Amino acid sequence: MISSSFVRRISLMKALLARPVTEPAPPSTKTGARSRSSGSVQLRHVDAGSCNGCEIEIAQAFAPVSDAGRFGARLVASPRHADGLLVTGVVTKNMAVPLQKTFEATPRPRVVVACGDCAVNGGVFGGAYGVVGSVRDVVPVDVEIPGCPPEPSEITEALRSLTGR
Repeated sequence: MISSSFVRRISLMKALLARPVTEPAPPSTKTGARSRSSGSVQLRHVDAGSCNGCEIEIAQAFAPVSDAGRFGARLVASPRHADGLLVTGVVTKNMAVPLQKTFEATPRPRVVVACGDCAVNGGVFGGAYGVVGSVRDVVPVDVEIPGCPPEPSEITEALRSLTGR
């Protein structure tokens, strides 16, 4: 009869010897919109009025398979600790002022990344009653990630263009 502690030890050994889940990094095809010398970028995520599709893909971009963090990208909780903003969704009338204030609270030099079709050009919600417009209509945008929603690999590649890694 095999003891339960022996089974746990075998399971632990298998886990330690297993290959990593992370996919290998694809070669960077972009030269970098604003390559940062530090090799890292801290971003404050702002949902300006999205359907939550882009947020799901951003979560996947930072999950173990895509792992945007290994390229120096990180999400932070405060704009005062951020190098820039990662904005999703079309900018609604209720979010225009908070987005502007968050932008102003981010120290210079700062970068703004518009993630998803709604943030880039208004998407399917453009022209609706409660909509101001795209992110570019409220704050200056440095990097655009098109897609509805964009793939995690596209988000990771855009963040790599910022970090230079």
